[in-house]
Amino acid sequence: MIIERANWRDLSALISLDKVCFTRDAWPWIDCLAALTFPEIVRLKAVFEDRLIGIVIGDRRRREGLGWIASIGVHPNFQRQGIGRRLLLACEQQLAMPRLRLTLRDSNRIAKSLYQNCGYVEVDVWSRYYADGENGIVMEKTIGTLENS
Repeated sequence: MIIERANWRDLSALISLDKVCFTRDAWPWIDCLAALTFPEIVRLKAVFEDRLIGIVIGDRRRREGLGWIASIGVHPNFQRQGIGRRLLLACEQQLAMPRLRLTLRDSNRIAKSLYQNCGYVEVDVWSRYYADGENGIVMEKTIGTLENS
C-alpha cells in the first residue's frame, strides 16, 4: 500500500469509494471534482495493487491558522489496518497548520477512537448537522501556535 497525491484522474474511483464508505453522506460528484482540483486542497490517496482504497481531503484555511480534514475514508475491506491513521497523519503533515479540525457523526465510535488516539479532542457539537438529523461532533488537534511577527 502506498500513499500518493490524488488528482482529477481519480474522480471516478473517488466517487465509488465515497459511496461505499459514506453511503448516505457521500459527496455529490461536483464536490468530489472540486476536492481533486481546487488549489490549497491536500488530497491524498491510499493505493493497493493499482486500486484506490482510501482517501483524505484537507482544506487549508491560512487566515484562521486552521486545517480542516474535510473527508477521510477507507474501503471497508481495508479498514482496521492502520490505513486511515496513515492518511490522516500524512494529511496533517501536508496541511502544516497549527490547528486541525474535523467533523464526524456522533455514532461513529470507531472513527472517534482513531481521532482521539491521534490527539484530537471534542470541541463542539453541531446539532442535527447530518441530513438525517444526527449530530456532528467537531474535534480539534493543536500542533503548535502561530508565531507573532
